[in-house]
Amino acid sequence: MNGLPKNYTIALQAAIDASFVVMEYYNVGFSSENKSDGSPVTEADKASSDLINSRLQTTEIPIIGEEIVNLSFNVRKNWTENWCVDPLDGTKEFIKKNGEFVINIAHIVAGKPVFGIIVSPVQKKILLGGKTTGVFIGSFDAAGQTDNWIEISANTHINQPMVLVSSRSFHSPKTAEFVEELRKKYGSLTYLEKGSALKFFDLATGTADVYPRFAPTMEWDIAAGQAILEALEGTILNVQTGKPLTYNKEELYNPYFIAQTKASIHYQLNPIV
Repeated sequence: MNGLPKNYTIALQAAIDASFVVMEYYNVGFSSENKSDGSPVTEADKASSDLINSRLQTTEIPIIGEEIVNLSFNVRKNWTENWCVDPLDGTKEFIKKNGEFVINIAHIVAGKPVFGIIVSPVQKKILLGGKTTGVFIGSFDAAGQTDNWIEISANTHINQPMVLVSSRSFHSPKTAEFVEELRKKYGSLTYLEKGSALKFFDLATGTADVYPRFAPTMEWDIAAGQAILEALEGTILNVQTGKPLTYNKEELYNPYFIAQTKASIHYQLNPIV
């Protein structure tokens, strides 16, 4: 894509090249194991992480990522900016081989996500952007060359009925309660399940209106999507404070949140906390 700052071009190409690495494992086979927190990790996660981190290190911007040893907060609190990387978001979906996994890279400045890249290795699709660049959907070919860029504007029309997108592999009673409250208040509701940050393709294009998350996530799961959604005048808000999620925190877990498109913001989506 023309016109991106050099560091963003480096990050985009890293995500595309990592997609080919991930797909080699996806098509040929891979081993997996559980990490100390019980979440799965595969050879593809690690290989993608190695490639992306080696490329991003050339930007001299520090990195927070899922498959690296992150520095202590005593060091990180002095950073003015950082990359936030999930080299394979949706590992459970990757293992299930349902295609619903992505690569996430976000640029964080002063704790706020300002640019995000989400790449689907299976679909060879790219969603990227921020407030200074605009938001675009594109694709890439077998040679890693990008094409078919389309700029997306903020969606101003909510779906009828409202479309709620949620995780395929993580469910919680609070999500079910939230959905029931929406049905009582607004009537019919369409429910869409999808793994990983692929959900942000639906939010960005207006296929979905709201994404509630009352289950654990990490900064690298959401940062790229937040940068993109906020550039489209949407929000991702902490359900307890009503404020946007922040990044490079001492604890890298996210609070529970609700993501909304511009079109759905005027709905009073009161969370159950």
